[in-house]
Amino acid sequence: MPTLTIKNIPDDLYHELKYIAKQHHRSINSEVIVSLKRILLPKKTFSEDTLSSIQSLRSQITSNAITADDIDQAINEGRP
Repeated sequence: MPTLTIKNIPDDLYHELKYIAKQHHRSINSEVIVSLKRILLPKKTFSEDTLSSIQSLRSQITSNAITADDIDQAINEGRP
């Protein structure tokens, strides 16, 4: 695997990286790799998968939960 050397890292950035690495129980090197992957290789979602997820969530919502009239009534409650 290739090796990368980063020079002149600002102290505040280094300390934040070190803190986050400790929180995730990782080395600083591993935390840098994870951070770079998260930024440079974001998880790609396909519109069909997203639509399927939305439809699945919508099917779980009960139709009588809150109506537009309920919202209007809540907004207007207590108004003179």
